[in-house]
Amino acid sequence: MMKTIPLIFIAIALAAPGALADTINFDDAKPGGTPAGWKSAVTGGGSANWSIEQDSSAPSKPNVLKQSGVGTFPICIYENAKLKDGFIEVKFKPVAGKEDQAGGLIWRVQDANNYYIARANALEDNVTIYHTIGGKRGAFKNAKTKVKPGVWHTLRVEFEGNKFTVSFDGNKVIEATDESFSNAGRVGLWTKADSVTLFDDFSFGGK
Repeated sequence: MMKTIPLIFIAIALAAPGALADTINFDDAKPGGTPAGWKSAVTGGGSANWSIEQDSSAPSKPNVLKQSGVGTFPICIYENAKLKDGFIEVKFKPVAGKEDQAGGLIWRVQDANNYYIARANALEDNVTIYHTIGGKRGAFKNAKTKVKPGVWHTLRVEFEGNKFTVSFDGNKVIEATDESFSNAGRVGLWTKADSVTLFDDFSFGGK
């Protein structure tokens, strides 16, 4: 019988020249700190606390990336990929937070104050797509969607030119256009305020 190799450990090679694709499950990272290749930052004030933790509920055990700091918008940028068009996807679990219980993806990141965001919020039961320009966040489309706290969800964004598609738990919830950032940029993760959020299986692909 042929042994099945879990897809989570396979780096997907795309046919297009210069294309990038991979899945990061954080399981090779040492618990207690930010994983190699990732940069912790905050848009606005406060402080981020991104750390590798072991979690028995992780979709791919044993590790997750946890954000437990309190800041305006804590972000964690993956510095080893720079994409203009493609996709990003992550599994996330809202754990706690009185002001917010949010998890999100960022792309075309120019720096800590300029990027796109798609996020889901368990206290508001919605998914929203934003641009952050000069540190100021502005929404340009929103969808009401049940986001359960304490449950793993999947958030995915596909982006090409000025067109964006956001999917939540496998369902397309937002289609939008925006002209704010057309250049390639880094990708990464996002939370808000006092959100305590776990992340696992961060995937990206494109060029």
